[in-house]
Amino acid sequence: MVISTTETDSREILNSTFASRYVRAAIPRFKMPDNSMPKEAAYQVINDELMLDGNPRLNLASFVTTWMEPECDKLVMASINKNYVDMDEYPVTTELQNRCVNMIAHLFNTPVADDKTAVGVGTVGSSEAIMLAGLAFKRKWQQKRKEQGKPYDKPNIVTGANVQVCWEKFARYFEVELKEVKLEEGYYVMNPVKAVELVDENTICVAAILGSTLTGEFEDVKLLHDLLTKKNEETGWDTPIHVDAASGGFIAPFLYPDLEWDFRLPLVKSINVSGHKYGLVYAGVGWVVWRTKDDLPDELVFHINYLGSDQPTFTLNFSKGSSQIIAQYYQFIRLGFEGYKNIMENCMGNARALREGLEKTGRFEILSKDVGVPLVAFSLKDSSAHTVFEISEGLRKFGWIVPAYTMPANAENVAVLRVVVREDFSRSLVERLISHIEEVLKEIDSLPSRVSTKTAHVTPMVNETQGDKPLKKSVRETQEEVTRHWKRFMKGRRAGAC
Repeated sequence: MVISTTETDSREILNSTFASRYVRAAIPRFKMPDNSMPKEAAYQVINDELMLDGNPRLNLASFVTTWMEPECDKLVMASINKNYVDMDEYPVTTELQNRCVNMIAHLFNTPVADDKTAVGVGTVGSSEAIMLAGLAFKRKWQQKRKEQGKPYDKPNIVTGANVQVCWEKFARYFEVELKEVKLEEGYYVMNPVKAVELVDENTICVAAILGSTLTGEFEDVKLLHDLLTKKNEETGWDTPIHVDAASGGFIAPFLYPDLEWDFRLPLVKSINVSGHKYGLVYAGVGWVVWRTKDDLPDELVFHINYLGSDQPTFTLNFSKGSSQIIAQYYQFIRLGFEGYKNIMENCMGNARALREGLEKTGRFEILSKDVGVPLVAFSLKDSSAHTVFEISEGLRKFGWIVPAYTMPANAENVAVLRVVVREDFSRSLVERLISHIEEVLKEIDSLPSRVSTKTAHVTPMVNETQGDKPLKKSVRETQEEVTRHWKRFMKGRRAGAC
């Protein structure tokens, strides 16, 4: 059977249940359709499928901005067809990017004078920004080793085990050894003392995280700087620091202005920050700024002229949209320092309200700190019968996306839930989430344990026998077994790549 249609009668087809089903069924999943369809039909087919996506406002797993003002949305749509790399064609857009770089650099206390241009670039996110910063460190280290006549084939970088996966990507893609400081139960960020102990003559930099993905906690960059300065003086090295401020870069300057973590510390040579997180822009923009021009090797900057004029470029990709850069500039001039400060204070207030609501249940231990990114990471005090994974699954029926995960190596027996508090997560939504968590707790309490009795028991101390001798299992050992069981269970449910 063949259905022929034109744009004039496409509405009738869309209104026909049979035709709508036919169009949907006729779309191959793995190859382009043989025939075209009316634009209204294409829109309706895609729109219907997208309805099955989660609600971005209720996605509490993500740090990424999900709401901007209508005026900013208009600017985004008006510039969506501009290719940022065509600097000669869109000189104003280029100027707006440069203004953003200067504003961010001065927010991070750059030593560059107010009337001078800061060194930095817009990226598609902090992952690209970290790759660029890492390449700069690697090339600077290689240059110095060559001048000294020393081997330069085994660079390494020191981080905590709590770093985002983009650091592992950088290490693997650009052949740099990743030396991780393992976490400890109760201490879920990089230990500065242990980090400095791992530094050697081949270390291109130490990466500190301002806002851990796991708990939102700020690492102690000042202590790391002081310890590393002392080691550099003792060894004659000049190992620098990079600060990954993807999440905390737009938090600390407004809420903790006296906290020393940025270019006020001489060893901090570069900083990255995500504009699409607490920079309050939709996904697709990040920033990296360098302390001075000398910290970015000239050989990494390419110059092209086939778009109309000489244009310097230092990015991993080439073409990209201009809309997010324009949106970032809008937010800077629209909100100003005062506006950003008010929004971040409101986010922290909502995070405190959520924390207090969870504590009142008596069921959770709060792992996130008061100083850091506005998020709440929490674990069950007793997970011998039920786990945080069940809570995460139960919240899905209310539309909430609250991730449950285990900590990295050396703390993997700790399983947590995490709620990221963004600008659009209002106090009323906080109260609604707490009530839904309470409902889920009541529901799972009424159900038998989904954890096998071979894996864990409900009682605080489990008595088993091994031959004629009783074998006692502590609550912690029980929880570790529960966590391992759920990790295997959740791993079996995953499909595809993330």
